[in-house]
Amino acid sequence: MHRTNSIAQLIQICRAGSRLPSSILAIIFLLLPALTHAQDKKGPPEPTLADHQYSEHKSCTLDFWKAEGDTPRPLHVHIHGGGWTGGDKKSAAKQAPFWLSKGVSFASINYRLTGEAPLPAPVHDAAYCIQYIRSKAKEWNIDADRIVLTGGSAGACTSMWILCHDDLADPSSDDPVKRQSTRVTAAAVGGGQVSIDPPQAKEWLGDGVLLHRMIWTSVGAKTMEEAWAKYESDYKPLYKEFTPYNHLTKDDPPLLMTYGSNMTLPSKTAGHGIHHPVYGVEMKEKADKLGVECHLLINGHSKSEKYANANEFLLDKLGVE
Repeated sequence: MHRTNSIAQLIQICRAGSRLPSSILAIIFLLLPALTHAQDKKGPPEPTLADHQYSEHKSCTLDFWKAEGDTPRPLHVHIHGGGWTGGDKKSAAKQAPFWLSKGVSFASINYRLTGEAPLPAPVHDAAYCIQYIRSKAKEWNIDADRIVLTGGSAGACTSMWILCHDDLADPSSDDPVKRQSTRVTAAAVGGGQVSIDPPQAKEWLGDGVLLHRMIWTSVGAKTMEEAWAKYESDYKPLYKEFTPYNHLTKDDPPLLMTYGSNMTLPSKTAGHGIHHPVYGVEMKEKADKLGVECHLLINGHSKSEKYANANEFLLDKLGVE
């Protein structure tokens, strides 16, 4: 018997307690807190699809939770962080119950990490996953016109790149998945890198950002020294292409960004630099100039007049209460 049903039935029994011996009631009241605690501690529901492979690459898998509903359901896609060098889709599973309770399906994805394949692999895998999910819209009861993205750190960088980049759909492709659109409704991200281009990042944030391995491993370099040495000859095009800031244009969907509150410049450590709030300041300044809807939440420094948090923003953009 499902725990929720067990508890509900025990409560009904307690309400009818006058018909039961006191010894039985004592046992029920002893069991009830334990069952409630077990229910609170239980993990998220099992995915409708677990470790579902969405491309030929073994690392490219997704977990999908299908929301109840007769009509096609909106979808929230989470892209995990980890500097494109680590992390796993399972870290977002605990978010699924909230979105399912709102009638929103939920997916969390894995992609190739830079230890396996440097850029463009991690970002292009995630974009391809959006196309793959769209190709399954009818089968999975998804509203292909209501898809939002979230992610933290490198997952935020990828989410912003997909949000801002021109549509990657190729109508002439032999691959039916690649004919699908990569455009999404909105994105809400945390601690994201709006630029991975070393000269630009250093100008904004100081040397601390260049201490983080994401900057050099993203392009396949073994050290930051190597990344600098081969910047002009090998790596500059990759750094420019996978900097979301460079793709922000006036027709892009809404974006909400959250960052920690330490605005100190220059950045002193790798962790501070790679997640620095000034990344968000630079992105919002450009968005405001272009007229793109952009919200920046930095505790004690910046807030949105409309949204207190990412969930409020995403629910609004999906048209869900």
